Amino acid sequence: MRIGPFLIEPKVILAPMAGVTDKPFRLLCKQLGAGLAVSEMTSSDPRFWTTTKSLRRMDHDGEPDPVSVQIAGTDPAVLADAARHNVQQGAQLIDINMGCPARKVCNAWAGSALMRDERLVANILDAVVRAVDVPVTLKIRTGWDADHRNAPVIARLAQAAGIAALTVHGRTRDQQYTGMAEYDTIAAIKRDLSIPVIANGDIDSPAKAAWVLRQTGCDAVMVGRAAQGRPWIFREIAHYLATGELLPEPTLQDIRDVLLGHLEHLHAFHGELAGVRIARKHLGWYGKDRADVPADQRAAFRAVVNRAETAQAQLALTRDYFDALIAGETLDMAAAA
Repeated sequence: MRIGPFLIEPKVILAPMAGVTDKPFRLLCKQLGAGLAVSEMTSSDPRFWTTTKSLRRMDHDGEPDPVSVQIAGTDPAVLADAARHNVQQGAQLIDINMGCPARKVCNAWAGSALMRDERLVANILDAVVRAVDVPVTLKIRTGWDADHRNAPVIARLAQAAGIAALTVHGRTRDQQYTGMAEYDTIAAIKRDLSIPVIANGDIDSPAKAAWVLRQTGCDAVMVGRAAQGRPWIFREIAHYLATGELLPEPTLQDIRDVLLGHLEHLHAFHGELAGVRIARKHLGWYGKDRADVPADQRAAFRAVVNRAETAQAQLALTRDYFDALIAGETLDMAAAA
């Protein structure tokens, strides 16, 4: 699949997720097989561009090409300015957010709320495409609610405006992340367009990725929540799509090494205080639902490691925990703390 001049290979993409797809996570997922990693949503409001959070979100130094940045907002001119600003900061693809279902985003008439106003959608798409000389992509849902599934209309507007690729999350806004993804809707949109279409929603395994590609005819798949704590899912999907074979599950040693490297990057990028705090949710995801680790050990680890206040303590507890599991021992987490 190509988006403008960029070849996206393999055809599995990390979804933009607020508070998750920061630079350390994007780099990790790319290293582990993602063909593209889209940044977490950035505000189009220039008043926030100089905040610590926004400056970190707009830090793309050292990221492999292409750098994709998602912008969110509701005013066409403001979004156009935001697109120009992010290109100046290194963005090589601009992605417009019309898929976020979060209440605080939709209440500001941004994200998936925009799908309720097709004229505004057309104006936004036209303004952003005209504002920059890099490809512009769009992410949408199937509609606002079950009675207003207008994704096919929005998709045609996107193609007419010059959008270079379209991602469709197969749910309405009011579904949030419940229910089953509507792959039939995504397939209908793909049949109707000539631009690349990316399928998103419930893609949580190599077999599911291959099935969705067959069912929808889409050019690529996008993985979101299934990558939380499982960044190697991109490598697994890429290998399966290329060979039809499943890679073996990562060993505890593999997980330990990936996780420790991720923690160190989080601490270095965000600073120790914020890095330790942000790392806690990733630690929970990495340890969740592993059949080869007793449930009481997982619970004890989370209870102790979440109290770690320093990078050194967080790394040491994590390393000791995995080393004990690898050795087949039971670690006394209370004593380790």
